[in-house]
Amino acid sequence: MRLEDLRHHADKVLNCDTQDSEGLNDFQKSGGAPEIPLDRVGIERFRIPLSLSQPDGSVMSHDAEASMAVSLKGGKTGVNMSRFCTILQEETKEVPLCRKMIERTLGRFRRELRDFDHEDPIEQSFLGFKLHYPLKQLSLESSNWGWQYYEVEYDASDTQGLVRVHLQVKYEYSSTCPCSLSLAKQYERDYRVGKTQKGHGIATAHAQRSVATVAVEIKEGETGQELTIEELVKLLRKALPTETQSLAKRIDEQSFAILNGEHPMFVEDAARRLSCVLDGDSRIGSWKAKVEHLEGLHSHNAVASIQSRKAARPILKNLS
Repeated sequence: MRLEDLRHHADKVLNCDTQDSEGLNDFQKSGGAPEIPLDRVGIERFRIPLSLSQPDGSVMSHDAEASMAVSLKGGKTGVNMSRFCTILQEETKEVPLCRKMIERTLGRFRRELRDFDHEDPIEQSFLGFKLHYPLKQLSLESSNWGWQYYEVEYDASDTQGLVRVHLQVKYEYSSTCPCSLSLAKQYERDYRVGKTQKGHGIATAHAQRSVATVAVEIKEGETGQELTIEELVKLLRKALPTETQSLAKRIDEQSFAILNGEHPMFVEDAARRLSCVLDGDSRIGSWKAKVEHLEGLHSHNAVASIQSRKAARPILKNLS
């Protein structure tokens, strides 16, 4: 096929033979497009207030960005983009975000973005959300608290009625290098007994802000309940308890230093700790994670990736 064949020629545009119910030209339904299918056609960065249920049963509205798409068969000119917006606004108006609402929306995309009612439903539809989700975080020792924000993404698809929903959360934590900690304590011991006069007898292990990006497939668990953002964060806190703090007084800072000393970890340790926790939850299907330690010693980062291995579930003694 030549590029020339893909042009919308003036005579066809001016003499559109398809009109909508109001008598306006509906060029998108005019047909005659090349037999080249498209994997996805739709909208990204559609701003919408999205309601989510809170742990206390209340509902909070969040500023979100939505992405919506369907697959397109060869021969079809395009899709009616405004229908994406109308359907999503209707579905999110009264109901908080949940798997059922996502399934319903995806099904409507497949049915209602068809050109004509006699056609089969569109083969695939897609829906995604991005938002920053706040949770109250208690300070470690003092009576204070602060808002901890999490970058959250939902990614869902419907392929001929088979729906898959994935939830991704970015989780920030502190990681103290076990090797650096061991070397620091060795030096302090040697200084005390006079084996070295270097320095002043105090050494600090290098620690760094670290990021775990975890994506899980949401399914109904044994109790029929689906995994929420809050519950996924709880699992991440269990695996990686040295979460960065939103508000810390001096007593909290000391407690954080003690906590890091209790949980020194290489990037490899962090990845394996996630595996132990995520593989053990029945509400999670497949999952994958990437952990990044933004090195306090080096100019480069240490990274590790891992995905679900439910056949093997080792137990870490430090997890409680």
